[in-house]
Amino acid sequence: MIRHFRKQFIIFSTCALLLVIVTIVGSISSITYFRAHQEVNSVLQILSNNEGEMPARTVSSQPQLFSQSQFTKESLYQYRYFSATFNKKNKQMQIEDSHILSVSPAEIQKLTQRVLKRHRTQGRIFYHQTFYAYRVKNNSKRTNVVFLDESLMLAKAREVTYLGVFLGIISLLLYTIVLILFSNAAIRPIIQAEKRQKEFITNAGHELKTPLSVISANNEMQELLNGENDLTKSTKEQVGRLTKLINYFVSLARLQERPQMTLSVIDASQITNRVADNFKNVILQDGKHFKKSVTSGLKVRADENYFYELISILLDNANKYCDPHGDVFLNLRLGKRKKNVILSVTNSFAAGKDADYQRFFERFYREDKARTVSEKKSGYGIGLSMAQSIVKSFGGQIKASYSNGKISFIITIKRQIKNK
Repeated sequence: MIRHFRKQFIIFSTCALLLVIVTIVGSISSITYFRAHQEVNSVLQILSNNEGEMPARTVSSQPQLFSQSQFTKESLYQYRYFSATFNKKNKQMQIEDSHILSVSPAEIQKLTQRVLKRHRTQGRIFYHQTFYAYRVKNNSKRTNVVFLDESLMLAKAREVTYLGVFLGIISLLLYTIVLILFSNAAIRPIIQAEKRQKEFITNAGHELKTPLSVISANNEMQELLNGENDLTKSTKEQVGRLTKLINYFVSLARLQERPQMTLSVIDASQITNRVADNFKNVILQDGKHFKKSVTSGLKVRADENYFYELISILLDNANKYCDPHGDVFLNLRLGKRKKNVILSVTNSFAAGKDADYQRFFERFYREDKARTVSEKKSGYGIGLSMAQSIVKSFGGQIKASYSNGKISFIITIKRQIKNK
C-alpha cells in the first residue's frame, strides 16, 4: 500500500507541475506569436501608408507595436519587403524590390496578380517556402500591394517557444528525479501512521480475544450449571459477533501488507463449486433460492485461500442482504474475448434502487436505509472492503451494478491458460 501511495504521490505531483509548465509555456508562446503578428500588421500599415516605402524620418509618431515600445528609424530597416503599384488608367505596374533579393520582378508581378484575384485587403500568401503577409490599398487612380516577409518575426516567436519547451522538459525531469529521491521523506509521516495503525489493530485484536475467551468460557459454565436461557444465548451471539469483527480487523491489516499471499495458477471453477456447496444449505435454510452456473476448467492467478475467502465474503453478503424468499445467483464464466474470468454474485434487492453502490466498498460503510436487515444478519461494512483489497491483490477489478431489482457484484480477473 505504501509503495502504491508513493507512486501515486509522484505521479500526481509530476502531473501538477506539468500542468503549470504547460500553462506558462503555452501562455508565453501565445503572447509571443500574438506580438509577432501584431508587429507584422504594424509594419504593413507603415509601408502601406507610405506607398510601399519606409519613411525617411524617425517614426516615433508611428503606430506603436506594444504599449511601452515603438519603432525607430533603424529598427524599420531590418525587414524584408517589396511592393507593386497598379495604375488603373494605363494598366501598368510599378514594382519596388530594393529590399528583397529572393523574389524577382516577374515573380512579384505574378504574386500581385494572385493577391488581386482574392479581392481581399490583407492576408498571407505562401511562395518559395516562405509566408508573405500582404496589404492592399486602393484609391481612385491606383492600387498598391505591399508584401512583407514574416520569417524574421515568426522565427523569434518559434525560438521563444522552443526555448520554453526545452526548459520546461528539463525542469520537469529534474523535479521528477528529486521527487523520486525524496518522496519517502515526504510521505514518512503517513508511512509511520499507517504502520502504527496496523500494529494497533493487530495488538488490540489479540488483547481483545483474551477477555472474549474468558466471557465465552464463563457463559458456557453458566449454561452447564443452570442451563441455556435467553441471557446466555444472547451473550454467546454477541461474543461471536465481536470475535468475527476482530478477525476482520486483523485480516484487513494483514491483507494490506500481503505477507502471506502466494499467487499461483489455481482452478477457479473447482474452488467456486466448493464454496457454493458450503453456502447452499445456509442460504436455503434462510428461505431463499440459490442457483449457480460455473464454467469448468477456468484458471486464474491468485492465492487459493484468499480466493476461497473472496467468494465466501460475496455469498455471505448476498445472503445477508437478499430480500426474503429472494434469489441468490453465483456465476463463473469467461469474458467476451475469453481473456478474462468473470465472477458475479447476484441477489434480490428491491429496496436498493437509489443506493450508492460504489460506496459499499468503503470500509465501515453501511447503507442502512436501503439495506434493511435484522440485527442478527447485519454486517460491519468490512466484508466488501476486504473483497476489494483481495481482488486488487490478484490484479483484478470489482464493481457493483443494479438492474431489475437485483444487485450484482462483478469481479474480473485475467484468465490463465497454462500454468506459469
